[in-house]
Amino acid sequence: MSIDQIAPEALKLPIRERALLAASLWGSIEAPFEFSTNSDDEVALNFAEERDREIESGCVKALSHEELMQRLRA
Repeated sequence: MSIDQIAPEALKLPIRERALLAASLWGSIEAPFEFSTNSDDEVALNFAEERDREIESGCVKALSHEELMQRLRA
């Protein structure tokens, strides 16, 4: 099945079931980088600052939400 087949049906579900489905799908996606969500504030701040430096220097290109969603659907 494709996303074009699944999405319209999933959107017909009651909100609670959609939320459970979304959480299940999100949980199945591996992070593209290693970063623990249990890290402390200092670690998280350092990570965010490093990402900001990478974007500002041009080493990486930030994606808009729309670009990200298009890539994920492809």
